[in-house]
Amino acid sequence: MDYFLTEEQQMIKEIAHKIAEERIKPVRAELDEKEEFPTEVLKIIAQSDLFGVAIPQEYGGFGGGCLENCLAVEELSRACLGVSTSFAASGLGAYPILLFGSEEQKQSYLPEIAAGRRLAAFGLTESTAGSDAGGILTTAQLKGDEYILNGTKQWITNGGEAEIYTVIAITDRAKGARGASAFIVEKGDPGFGFGKKESKMGIRASATRELIFNQCRIPKNRLIAREGMGFIVAMKTFDQSRPGVGAQGVGLAQGALDEAVQYARTRIQFGKPIITFQAIQHMLADMAIQTEAARALVYAAARFVDSGVKDVSKVSAMAKVFASDTAMKVTTDAVQVFGGTGYMRDYPVEKMMRDAKILQIYEGTNQVQRNIIGQELNKEGGRKK
Repeated sequence: MDYFLTEEQQMIKEIAHKIAEERIKPVRAELDEKEEFPTEVLKIIAQSDLFGVAIPQEYGGFGGGCLENCLAVEELSRACLGVSTSFAASGLGAYPILLFGSEEQKQSYLPEIAAGRRLAAFGLTESTAGSDAGGILTTAQLKGDEYILNGTKQWITNGGEAEIYTVIAITDRAKGARGASAFIVEKGDPGFGFGKKESKMGIRASATRELIFNQCRIPKNRLIAREGMGFIVAMKTFDQSRPGVGAQGVGLAQGALDEAVQYARTRIQFGKPIITFQAIQHMLADMAIQTEAARALVYAAARFVDSGVKDVSKVSAMAKVFASDTAMKVTTDAVQVFGGTGYMRDYPVEKMMRDAKILQIYEGTNQVQRNIIGQELNKEGGRKK
């Protein structure tokens, strides 16, 4: 379908597609097998200026928004979700600074992130606080001109690889979620370290580590916004980023569909390509319908976010849920089209199916997203009375 993209948006899509085809596809299996962080690929992405697509021009970026980010993420995800996650996680780490940072913080950090010279990461999740973001235990205490952080963040994408971390910590336990605050922590800050690199089912090229704060001292000017704003910073960040997770789902689904169609055209059974059998045609047709529907919703949601409307939580959650569920279904069906071949690691759909699962889990499980959607529907119903 034609989504009437501008010339600049089409250019972003084409650049990302070229990188995906020429630089990511040839190495994706090796990166997955070795669980190797895609440093060289990310350097190529940085040279193309894609890290700055959603960062304003005054901070060295392209000046786009949520849609431009989704276009880049979608194309990278068609080739490898592990690589696209490493790319997208840097944007996730940048959003708190972009949305709530002081001018000094923006000038200091955003140009480096936009140029891809320094990767970013976002630290919210803990072993006792995943979907329940209000249950975080990491603390930050102001002493003189410094905040002292103590605690551990778990399953942080780009952990250990990124140099800039936006971290949510409790500054006033008595206030519950309203006592959380957001901070910028840099790799190398005293008392800041990392746990072991996690071994995962999918997105193995992506680095996932604990962030460990042991009397970690940071200057007080690294506080984002003001004390007590941490929960709002996190939720508004997710409103911006969740359509990007949806774009990952769209790209992954499209990549799996492409592989399944190509295989079905060349696989001969009973003297004919299996794509000539109605059973296979119907599977591929459903995969195509679901992928295109997900793309339409993600693009519409991204445009809605970029419109400046304040309340985007429901639509953002819808895009994340529908597209990630679609990716799981389409990749599973792609393995089925391949049959026994698809279950072998010599073919990309096995990896795609493993990768797809995380999209239903990170940045808020799809069950939590449905809670958000339901709560917003309840609010809307109350306003209409």
